[in-house]
Formats: sequence, structure tokens, C-alpha cells
Amino acid sequence: MTKFVFIAGLLAASASIGLAAANREMVPPAKLVLSDGWSIQPSTEVAEKGAALSAATFQPKHWYPAKMPSTVMAALVADHVYADPFFGMNLRSVAGTSYPIGHNFSNIAMPPGSPFRSSWWYRTQFTLPAEYKDRRVHLHFDGINFRANVWLNGKLVADSQRVAGAWRLFEFDVTGIATPGAPNGLAIEVFPPTPEDLAITFVDWNPAPPDKGMGIWRDVYLTASGPVAIRFPQVITKLDLPALEKAHLTVTAELHNFTNHALKGVLSGEIEDLRFSQNVSLERDQVKVVTFTPEQFAALNVASPRLWWPVQVGPQNMYGLKLKFEAGNEISDQTETRFGIREVSGELDAQKHLLFKVNGKNILIRGGGYSFDMLLRSSTEKQEAILKYVRDMNLNSVRLEGKREDDNFLRLADEYGILVMAGWCCCDHWEQWDKWDDEDRVIAAESLRDQIRRLRSHPAIFDWMNGSDNPPPPDVEAMYISILKELNWPNAYQSSATTKTTTVTGETGVKMLGPYDYVPPSYWLLDDKLGGAHGFDTEVSPGAAVPPVESLREMLPADRLWPINSTWDYHAGGGAFGDLKLFTSALNARYGESTSVEEYAMKSQLLAYEGERAMFEAFGRNKYTSTGVIQWMLNNAWPSMIWHLFDSYMRPGGSYFGAKKGCEPIHIQYSYDDRSVAVVNSFYKDFQGLKASAKVYNLDLSEKFSKEASVDVPSDGVVKAFSVPEIEGLSTTYFVRLVLSDAAGKTLSTNFYWLSTKSDVMDWAQSTWYHTPVTAHADLTGIATLPVVNLQVTATSEFNGEDGMTHVVIQNPGKGLAFPIHLKAIRPAAGAEDRAREVLPVLWEDNYFALMPGERRELTATYRKADAGLRPLVVEVDGGNVSAKPTLASAR
Repeated sequence: MTKFVFIAGLLAASASIGLAAANREMVPPAKLVLSDGWSIQPSTEVAEKGAALSAATFQPKHWYPAKMPSTVMAALVADHVYADPFFGMNLRSVAGTSYPIGHNFSNIAMPPGSPFRSSWWYRTQFTLPAEYKDRRVHLHFDGINFRANVWLNGKLVADSQRVAGAWRLFEFDVTGIATPGAPNGLAIEVFPPTPEDLAITFVDWNPAPPDKGMGIWRDVYLTASGPVAIRFPQVITKLDLPALEKAHLTVTAELHNFTNHALKGVLSGEIEDLRFSQNVSLERDQVKVVTFTPEQFAALNVASPRLWWPVQVGPQNMYGLKLKFEAGNEISDQTETRFGIREVSGELDAQKHLLFKVNGKNILIRGGGYSFDMLLRSSTEKQEAILKYVRDMNLNSVRLEGKREDDNFLRLADEYGILVMAGWCCCDHWEQWDKWDDEDRVIAAESLRDQIRRLRSHPAIFDWMNGSDNPPPPDVEAMYISILKELNWPNAYQSSATTKTTTVTGETGVKMLGPYDYVPPSYWLLDDKLGGAHGFDTEVSPGAAVPPVESLREMLPADRLWPINSTWDYHAGGGAFGDLKLFTSALNARYGESTSVEEYAMKSQLLAYEGERAMFEAFGRNKYTSTGVIQWMLNNAWPSMIWHLFDSYMRPGGSYFGAKKGCEPIHIQYSYDDRSVAVVNSFYKDFQGLKASAKVYNLDLSEKFSKEASVDVPSDGVVKAFSVPEIEGLSTTYFVRLVLSDAAGKTLSTNFYWLSTKSDVMDWAQSTWYHTPVTAHADLTGIATLPVVNLQVTATSEFNGEDGMTHVVIQNPGKGLAFPIHLKAIRPAAGAEDRAREVLPVLWEDNYFALMPGERRELTATYRKADAGLRPLVVEVDGGNVSAKPTLASAR
């Protein structure tokens, strides 16, 4: 009987890349990713069993083609079995979606008649390269949801008792089963998750897919090695803080002896010009962690290290680690991985707020809650675009609540300096600990081991949460912590994302007290008990985020665009967030009722802009009484009306530009609580002799107040320059314009506020976990009465490598305020079969901005050249009271 070795783990890198040509005959062959040539079929339609299905000679007939990785539902959508499930109410037309709208499907059994109630078969045929001959052959699965029977060449490799867990990483030794140089058949029977499984959940963010994400949702691949393979290399970095002149590196790796006899060899490593090695003895079938410490190996004490820093703080320096295991004068295996030298801590300050430090420097965490696609589809291009958006908004972090992305995403986060907070999800079996059985405990433990091994060497990863809405019970929390310690987790961790204490770890220093629905801009500085700008908010939001009208037209049928209806609600959230009533009520009260979808969408951008800007500005002004804020959410899993900073079409709206303005690294802002003008410095250098100025204007732009002051702002500091007094004779809607310039007169930051003499009034006593009621709203209806302004626009485009840039000069020649101004870069139709479309994703320097009479601005949009096409782009301008002709962006 052939023996199979199971390893719950992940390859840190291909076991074969980058060896010298001279050693080629000893080099393990390259990683073979099995992405093409797959077919899927429900088991109810398949008469054959696994042995027959995995025979290399089996020919599937009338199966659905698929490309891996893919869930069942994603494959069927790609095959056009179902109409676009993201459009309108199409998702509800798919069999198996009869669960109540707005309910958490993960806690509900698959309904009778669902095509996803039974298992589905995945099958492919592949030729294993001849170079795999005389090597150990390893079959890897980086993500199966939820259980599977794995068959290869007619033999059962592992059954559904061994292959269980959406967050587990599986590796099987298939030496002797896989046939090098010949066709091989692979068949996997995948079983859907049940409410009693530790699966993948979307909670109230969006509906769940009808298959609950069933399928092979991460890569399938084969690798080869000699008798011993290297797995999970790690570099732990320590500094002599507060000094940064020397780093002490500890290198670890797991060695797996896949043979039935003991052997000896040498594990050697390289980090640039540093060399280290040690002799290793392994027993039969042994898995052994080998460690190189700086105490034993002097080369691992690095002088003048190039440190890794978060964005805005410093460069994202990376190092390469190479490990090689040799036995009997042959290379058995080698790996390459990258790491950053940095040290992270999470400490409770005097106010018992969690404060993060990187390399000894305080870091105000400003980020958003990340979600991947509802059908668990992944795109390297979209991942990069999302992280570029994060960086462009001046955010420095993302939170992954139960949605840990793949290795490419983590690599990009390392490169862009975006900190990543990870942890388990809420609101399903992951937090139903009283219902756990012995298998759940095993799956939870092994899932944590696999995920921590993946995450721990990425410098971007800075925190782990063992629970989300609730902390685990003491025995589970203790189990989790023992695993973190066993695996040398180098970062902070908490029991949950809430204030709830535990007997194991005590206080978390974080809070999850809402709000999630609409609150006015003043909330963030006035609140001192709930979600305001104090402490560390792990998830919080000023409310819904209705996308721009262009996105509404993409997600809703034409006959459901206006007025707001149940199709809109379906694209809201679940539970308390199943409609837009609170958002719309505030919008109507502040800006006036809308008569069209275009008017509603534009006013929505203003409401979202002022809300997001105010939230991030409040946390910035109050640092480090406030220590962190995670906007719930960064993005959506599907086209949604709520919680995003940019929508699923990658279209940035008012939320995006409000956050970007509020998080400017050197920033002038107005305070809603005491009317002060503050300068917030997020750079780690001093600014001397800056000039802060403020002007207050009536609705007709008559100037009512003006003041300026000189300010010196320390590194990572905040200075209040002066306060705007109460002013007599203001119009109900009025404006405040702020400018910050340096000693030479160069403008560093501008800000424009639309305010009201009528204050927002909140009923604090009636606050709930998601909302503080507003009994009176500010009156901003005057904006709708601004006279139309005809803007002058010129534009040019240029290309640099793979990037394109469109430069826009926009001027207000009139006598009235132009506000808000929204710019779009449009790719013209290339022919009768094409249509004009907005270039997305796109990085605009600013949008939804104001222009005073006679004011001129120059702005740039940056995008991928491939998205722009070959014809010159057209710049279109729209907004509240503006008019401009579409402008051809001629090439320079």
C-alpha cells in the first residue's frame, strides 16, 4: 500500500526557481500550476466513481468547462449558464437563492432543489514533465471550500475527512501515483459548506452566492523535490529600539523528510552577501523546524539595515532569503522568499487605547475593511489597482476580517507599504464556539497554523485578531495563542475587534461600537463614548455610499433606476442595513429632495464626501488620543449601495475623495466641534514657518471673515492655528476655504467646506450599535441654488511605458462658485461594435472640488495605457452647477 504524507502547509516559494545552470541536473523541476483544461459537473449527473473519473483515459462529456481556481458558481457564470448575478435582481433567479433576502445564508441550510446542495466533481488531465522522474512529487491545494475527496490516476489520495476546511492548505506526497512524462487524471469531489462548517462568510455586507463559495477557490499545483523538502521559511527581525543601527535576524524553516529512512544533510542560507549553514539529521518521515539564531550565527546581526516602513513614513526596503538543502552531494530542495526588516508592536497607552508602532515610531492606523469578489474570483490586476487606490487615498492599512487574500496581494502590500490587519470572521460558525465539536477544533487549529505560516514573514502584516465581534472562550483563545507562539508570530494580536475583555489576554484596547449608518460630520469630534475620534475603531462608518450615477446604470435595470425601490435595497446590506432610509432621510434634509437619479447620485457624493472627510480628519486631529480607524468598508464584494470608498466597478466617488482629502499627509482642516483650524502632519519631519489661512464666504461669495497665522508643525504632529469665530449675518449655507502654504508661498494643502448656520442635533441617549439618531439637520440646500458656471477646460495626454496620464487645466471664468466639479476620462468608442466608456481604474489628483471665480487648477489622471486604447481620451465635466464641453485630450 502506498503511503501518503499530509502536510497542512503552504509553499513559501516554488521549490525549484533560480538555481545555477551548472546544477541543472540536480534541480527540482518548476512548479506546475494546473489552471487550464478543467471540467465540472454535479455528482447527481455523474454515474462514475472517483477511480474511473481520475483515470487518464476518461473523457468527460457535456461537462461545464472551467479555469482554476474557480468556485462552482463562478465557473457557471463564466460559461453563461446564469446571467450576470451582479446585475439587478439576477442573483435571485438562480436556483438555491430562496433564502430570505438580507439574512446570513451561511447560517441557513441549502434549500431543497438547489443544484449546490450535492457535491460537484472537478476534473482535469495533465502531463507531468519528464523532469519529475526520480523526484518526490507533491500535489498542493491552497484553498478548497469546504470538503473534498481527491483522486489521482484511479487512486484515492485523501478523503473528505482529511480534506476539510476552507482556510487550510493541503499538500500530498503523490510519488508513485503521479506518472512523469505521461498523461495523468485528477478528479476532486467537492462538498458544499453547511451551517456547521468553518467556511467563508460575507455576513451583512452583501448576499451570499447560492453555492456558498463551494469549490477549488485557490491554486492547484504540483512541485517536486529530493527526499527532503523545505517549507515555510521565516525571518524574524528585531531591532535595538530606539536605536535603528543594527538588526538581529532569526531564520527558521521546516524540513520534511518524505522517506522511510533517516538521513543527514546541510541546510544553508543566503541573505545578499550573508552566508550561514548547519548540519541537520532527520528521522524517517520527520518534520523538523530548523533555526538559525543571531547568537549562533554572527552574520545574522546586520549593521545599518535597510528598514521597511509603512507608506508615508519611509521606504519599503526588502531583502531576499535563499535556502538550500543538500543531501548526498545533491540539491534536494531550495526556496527563495522576500522579507522586510522591521519591528512592530501593539501597546496599550495610558488611556488603554491600542497604539501601534513600527520601528519604534507611532503609527496612526487609517484604513478600510477589504473584501474580495463575492464569487471568490481573483485578479492580480484588480489587486494592484485596489492597493494603488489605498495608497492614493493616503490610507496606510487594510483589515481582512476573515477574507485573507492570496500571496500576490500580500506581496503587493509589502511593496506599497500598506499595513494589513488580519483575523477570523464573525456571525457564523467561526464564532459559535458552543456548537463546536472535536473536528471543528482541529480545523480551526490547523487553519490558523496554515494562515500564520503564510502571513508571518510579510512586513506588511502587523496584527492578528482571534475573534471579530466576540472573543473566543478561554480554551479556544489559549489554543490560538499557543499556535501563534509556536509559529513565532512576530506581531501584535488581540482576542477580538471589540472592547470585550477576556481572562486570557485582558483588555484589547480597541472598540467596535458603531456607527455603521448615517451620522453627520460633527459626530466624530463631539462623541466621547461611542465611535468618535478616540481610541482605536476596528470598524466604523459615516454610512451608506451610493455610487455615482454611471455605476447605478451599470448595476440596475433602466426601469428600476428611479425612484428608489426594492432593487436598490437588494444592493444595500443585510439586517439593519437592508435599505437606504436613514441615508436618504439625511440627504433630503441637508440638500433637498431629488427629482431624478442623476440629482440623487450627485448629492449622495457630497454627503459621502463630507462624512468620510470629517471622520478621517477627526482621527487625525486627535492623534494619539485616537490611535486608529478602519472605515467599514474599503470596497465591496459586488455592486453595492453601502460602505465603500470606491465601488465594485473601481469607480471612485465622493467617499474616495473625502477620505483622500481627510488623510492628506500635510493637511489643513476645520474642526466641527470648536471651529478651530488645525494643521495635521503625517510626515515624520518638522515643518517650519508654514502659513495657515481661512476665509469665510456667504452663499453669494461675499467675504465675511479672513485670517492667517504662521505655524510650526512638529514631526507627526498637530497644531491648532486659530479658531473661526461665530459670525453675524451669514447665509444659512456658507463656505469656509482653507489654504496652507510653505515659507516660499507654495501651496501645500487646500480645503473647502460647505457649512450651515443650522447645526446638526443628535439624540445621544437613543444611540444604537449602528446609529445615533439626528433630530435636526444642517441646511445645505443653498448649494442647489448656485447659478450655472461655464468652465473652460483643456487637456493633453501622454504615455510612459505602461502608464497613461491625462493633464487637465480647468478654469472658472465666471463670477460664481463652481461646485461640485467632477471630471471623467472617457475612452471613445473604437467602432460600431464598441461603446464609449470611462477609463477605470483611474487615479485623479482631486475630484468633487470647488473653483472660486477666476480660479484655475491643473489636475492629472493616471491610468493603465491598456485601458485607454489608441485614440485620444475625452475629458468630460459634470457636477452640481457646472457646464463644460467635452474636451479632447490630444497627445503631447
